[in-house]
Amino acid sequence: MRYRMAGPAAVAAVALSVGAALPAAAADAPSGAGAQPRAAAAATSLRVMPLGDSITWGIGSSTGNSYRGDLWNRLTSEGHAVDFVGTQRNGSMSDPDNEGHSGWRIDQIAGIADAVLAQSRPNVVTLEIGTNDLGQNYQVPTATDRLHALIDQITTDAPDATVLVGTLIVSTSSTEEAHRPAFNQAIPGIVQAEQAAGKHVRTVDMSALTTADLSDGLHPNDRGYQKMSDAFNAGIQAADAAGWIKAPVTAGGAGAVRSGIAGKCLDVNTGSSANGTAVQIWGCNNGTAQSWTSSSDGTLRALGKCLDATAGGTANGSKVEIWDCNGGDNQKWQAYNGGYRNPVSGRCLDDPAGSTTDGTQVVLWDCNGAANQKWSAPGA
Repeated sequence: MRYRMAGPAAVAAVALSVGAALPAAAADAPSGAGAQPRAAAAATSLRVMPLGDSITWGIGSSTGNSYRGDLWNRLTSEGHAVDFVGTQRNGSMSDPDNEGHSGWRIDQIAGIADAVLAQSRPNVVTLEIGTNDLGQNYQVPTATDRLHALIDQITTDAPDATVLVGTLIVSTSSTEEAHRPAFNQAIPGIVQAEQAAGKHVRTVDMSALTTADLSDGLHPNDRGYQKMSDAFNAGIQAADAAGWIKAPVTAGGAGAVRSGIAGKCLDVNTGSSANGTAVQIWGCNNGTAQSWTSSSDGTLRALGKCLDATAGGTANGSKVEIWDCNGGDNQKWQAYNGGYRNPVSGRCLDDPAGSTTDGTQVVLWDCNGAANQKWSAPGA
């Protein structure tokens, strides 16, 4: 469904509805000296994934900590046990893990979301994304549709997580500013639809930032990041007060698929999520391109795509790639004799001739139990 950018009156009505869905946040009380943290906050452990673009990464921050450093300090001082998670690390803070990718758009974040969420299983996601869609003038009329689809993807991958959707901060880019107000006005309606579907999604208003809080045309300075931290902290406290935030689930069933050839792992070429990208062997490196999940539907997934026998091939030597998950039999894999067998062909996932050369594309081959057909379960 496409979400058109609503007018101000409609947005005001939606915002009231969204606000009424949660009790008042205890974090709205003063947080300085003498403030008493809520008992519920002390009992709630947080595994937080800061997800987004260069603002999440921390460009413009004097420490590289973005809003993350102050948010981590605030949450711990309020009694939470906090673990920030993600495949990226930046900043001087003691826990710099994050999923911020400079220059990335919504579709690019969607391309890695399945893998990184399965790997980390956060119970809170702080999402700030869309600046580059607007600034790059990339398919702007459907930008909010992509945002809604991404939120759906996150809540499907991590159904126990609370997703805090930050509105886009002010900029001095004429290209972005031409579209930012309408993009932001659409967010409460998206959030309302998610809440109506039973999802724990909340808008976080970043309108407190002004152009005086910028280090350049797009990125906050330290004061701007402080304001973002305040907003995300208030969102977390409101969600916790509503009973949304539960203890983090154990992350599992995700990670590297290790070959019977020592030191080699199943790898997506260059980490690309494009359909038809070769699946290959490569030295194990714990990268996103080597993070796989096994699904109850019999698929093996990486970067939001499924392990796929190219063009439905069943013959010996049929190459294997990633492709959009579509339920096809060429995307089914059964555990078999220490590896994986494609049931429609009866053939196994195979490293041709037991190659140890990085970049060798894997294929289907008659099952023979050899080391080049041995593959671990994800993360095992």
